[in-house]
Amino acid sequence: MACAHSNSPELKPPQSSQAVYREDCTQCFDSIDNDSGLNVCLHCFNGGCTGDRAHALLHYQRSGHSLALNIRRTPRQVQQRDEPPPKISKLAIPAETEEDRYNIVTSVICYTCGREDVDTNHGMLPTVIEGVMTAMTFSRREEVKAWEQEFVPCEHTLCLIQQDVENAASKDCSQCSTCDLKENLWLCLECGNTACGRSQFGGIRGNSHALAHANETSHAVSVKLGSITAEGSADIYCYSCHEERIDPELVNHLAHWGILLAGREKTEKSLMEMQVEQNLQWEFSMTNEDGRELIPVFGPGFTGLANLGNSCYLASIMQCLFSVSGFKNRYYHPNEELPLCQDPAQDLETQLRKLADGLLSGRYSQPDPRSHLETSHQKGLAPSMFKYLIGQGHEEFATMRQQDAFEFLLHVFKSISLSKHTDGKVNPVQDFRFQVEQRLQCLGCKKVRYKVDEQDNLSVAVPARRMASETGGFESVALSECLDIFTAEEIVELVCPACESRDGFSKRLSFKTLPRELAINARRFELVNWVPTKLDIPVIVDDGPVDLSRYLSGEHDVHEELLPEVEENISFIPNTGSLDQLLGMGFPLVRCEKALHATGNSDTEAAMNWLFAHMEDPSIDEPLVLDGRVSNSKVTEQDEGKISQLGDMGIEAPRARRALAATGGDVNRALDWVFSHPDDNSEGEDHSSSDDMQGQQGSYGYDTLPARYQLRSAVCHKGTSVHAGRHYVALIRKALPGQDALSWIMFNDEKVVLFEDIEKMKKTAYMYFFTRL
Repeated sequence: MACAHSNSPELKPPQSSQAVYREDCTQCFDSIDNDSGLNVCLHCFNGGCTGDRAHALLHYQRSGHSLALNIRRTPRQVQQRDEPPPKISKLAIPAETEEDRYNIVTSVICYTCGREDVDTNHGMLPTVIEGVMTAMTFSRREEVKAWEQEFVPCEHTLCLIQQDVENAASKDCSQCSTCDLKENLWLCLECGNTACGRSQFGGIRGNSHALAHANETSHAVSVKLGSITAEGSADIYCYSCHEERIDPELVNHLAHWGILLAGREKTEKSLMEMQVEQNLQWEFSMTNEDGRELIPVFGPGFTGLANLGNSCYLASIMQCLFSVSGFKNRYYHPNEELPLCQDPAQDLETQLRKLADGLLSGRYSQPDPRSHLETSHQKGLAPSMFKYLIGQGHEEFATMRQQDAFEFLLHVFKSISLSKHTDGKVNPVQDFRFQVEQRLQCLGCKKVRYKVDEQDNLSVAVPARRMASETGGFESVALSECLDIFTAEEIVELVCPACESRDGFSKRLSFKTLPRELAINARRFELVNWVPTKLDIPVIVDDGPVDLSRYLSGEHDVHEELLPEVEENISFIPNTGSLDQLLGMGFPLVRCEKALHATGNSDTEAAMNWLFAHMEDPSIDEPLVLDGRVSNSKVTEQDEGKISQLGDMGIEAPRARRALAATGGDVNRALDWVFSHPDDNSEGEDHSSSDDMQGQQGSYGYDTLPARYQLRSAVCHKGTSVHAGRHYVALIRKALPGQDALSWIMFNDEKVVLFEDIEKMKKTAYMYFFTRL
């Protein structure tokens, strides 16, 4: 049935730069695999569910976009294999396509007309539908972009010299110069020779004549003709480097051979697109050392997250965070309408609530219907939108490289703290915040100084004591010993502003307050040829309640004499040997000085660990200031929008103005300034507010007794390198459906299983999450 809206001038097929959400809903994890399918808006290509949540209808009500393409996908019946398919050893193998695995049915509906059988051959619909169905999906597009961020120029692309060939602009580039192939063609940017490439995964033919040309002529740089887009992107390969590269002057280099970008259309998949497709053919499996089959667990709170390629760090951290009450209460609101926003996939609030619903509702926690195994695990939710949103603009998390789970936790905390928390909603990171008190005492005049910093995590070093046996292992270390070391007294080299003594200071850290949720990173690394290497040091953690009362700072001695308030008079002299070692590792001078000041000025390894833990600090590259105060003369008029943004995070306007003045108006740095100056109040502020929060759960934590905590979850790290070969799993103590007793559950990407050998895993954990009892 024809529809007048199908002739709307707004209907246009998606451009290569536009995201097409045709896999799952942008506001929940319902997908094209649901019985009623997914509705993709034909105006803006938003994906909306059609089930009881009806996010597609909500999108229409908010946007007024009439037409949507309903896509339903069901698996085809396939022949069951007794053994897994053989490992792919050659790339010239036809790839299994989506059409081979699924039946796909589409139809067009019009919300305005109330029709569900709109004629798909009418008006602009055929072109738009074809564009939607052939476009890269959002997750595939973002994954390709993430991999492409790894590409850099090389000396051969930067210093490329093109030959002056007669009639260069009229060369025939439609066929290989050596054989009759007319696809998978590569143009030598130096001499203009056109030759076929290697055979590729997915049945792409090739006789490697481009490689032969490069070997014969030593011409290094070629471009894949079918990958060139009107935006100026293309596959560039350097045969001298044997790597994919980028060519900053590609437009001019192509024009030399008569190839203009205007109106150019990409006709073939890029190498990266084919690589991503090949990666998706492999399934991540979980192996058990004793060979026993682990029992899958299903139900609310037992939903796995599919691995998107090196994304286990994200899955393990988010599973642990959404197991605590603060994150559940903040983001899980199944009966509440989602926030109004123009692009749900680009809204952090929406994506966190989508993730909370996916993990906690139990809607998606069921055996994978595609599996034919007797013990079937979950399919797992693909957190593509959250992964790419949280990583946007970040040098590391925007890539597909393996990442550090602890650094990701810090990044998530900062991103959430910078987001809005309105209508009585509390920032859940607040539950992790606490105060650390630093006590400095001059060894000469015995005068003291106290400084309080606010933190949302604790990173402690694990001492390495090698055993005398031939095994070369390490002695076990109790987590309490790591805390003892963290709070132990040490000597630091500072010049006293009172007596000008150079004898140094004694320094001691203690907890002024403790949080509701305590996140501890156990650093098991040492430098081997100046490369951080993970050590297999067993850490003993009590299964029962742990009392942290002895680490609280307590009352100050009223007879102590305080050092002068003018902090600028204190000078810091970094240890020359340690400083030279850190500089030799490539760390900037300012960072080295900060690390040495923070770790006692004598331990190179401790300073290096501090640097790894504070890479994300916005002020990491600012000069070291020893608790300097900002004078009132620097408090200038600030942008009300920034003050309002800080206000959404619970920071009062006077403190927001002071923080912005101290950090040059940078909101990120101002937020860090507030956290690191919890007792810094501008004149005229209510000084009683901080005292009122002591002893109760507030932004600064608790200072009351007893201070008993219990381990509730852990992130375990498999692999020896800090930079590669890592795999993370989460262990979470939860009550199974219908039971009151708590059991340990392993979340290994999409696989969620009951886990029994918890003591061994606890000893090798990388991060521990404790909850106050």
